[in-house]
Amino acid sequence: MSTPDAAGLLAEAAALLDGASERFVAGLGAPSAVRKGPADFATAVDLELERRLSAELTDRTGIPVHGEEFGGPDVATGTVWILDPVDGTANYSAGLPLAGMLLALVHDGVPLAGLTWLPLLNQRYTAVADGPLFCNGLEVPRLQSSTLQESTTTIGALNHGSGGHYPGEYRYRVMGELSRACMRVRLVGATGIDLAWTASGLLGGSVTFGHHPWDNAAGVCLVRAAGGVVTDLAGRPWQIDSPSVLAALPGVHAEMLALLAKLGDPRGYGSGIPA
Repeated sequence: MSTPDAAGLLAEAAALLDGASERFVAGLGAPSAVRKGPADFATAVDLELERRLSAELTDRTGIPVHGEEFGGPDVATGTVWILDPVDGTANYSAGLPLAGMLLALVHDGVPLAGLTWLPLLNQRYTAVADGPLFCNGLEVPRLQSSTLQESTTTIGALNHGSGGHYPGEYRYRVMGELSRACMRVRLVGATGIDLAWTASGLLGGSVTFGHHPWDNAAGVCLVRAAGGVVTDLAGRPWQIDSPSVLAALPGVHAEMLALLAKLGDPRGYGSGIPA
């Protein structure tokens, strides 16, 4: 299959996300409807919006959708939309406005377009792979090199009982080291916001411990398009199956990566699984 027209498809998708924004705003505070794990759940709005947007995207573009709640085709092969209907679900359910809708167009696992919609903050970020980044239709200046000391950074989930590739104790050590090296560390609670604000230069960098493509693909596209650097936490180029995301401004990324390298193998901090 040939590479799709990312710019044209992005415009189609943006219109559909705009159409869903009113429902997203109205649903703020929705309670848990589906328990997915010990600390993970979906609201009825997650399910409703994924059904709606998946159907609309398929009808309008002819491209299948892989969503967080209902799955879909392999995201590493062919052309696929990757959808997270409510990113930052815990924030959203609690009535906090730090949540959004994430959508990425990927071809053979490579993000070609990214859309991060934050209706509760009146921010809509878009980009195709070769840039530039736009916020609310206005071009955002390309990212310039900076230093970690001058930067505010964000870090992902800090549950002490976390397992997987990055055990809880390792995550706490990352936060501690970052807090000593940068201006401020913030916990936003929504990966899409962390990455969109890194892409726009509001943040110097972000650490994402999760691997889910619906959380990461849209934001990775935005950061790359804006001139930022994106790898996993070990410094390997980010791919659709990467275990994590380290995204930052030029200069800041190298400093964050060096800081992480000093902490050593995450598996040494608890019951992690091989990276």
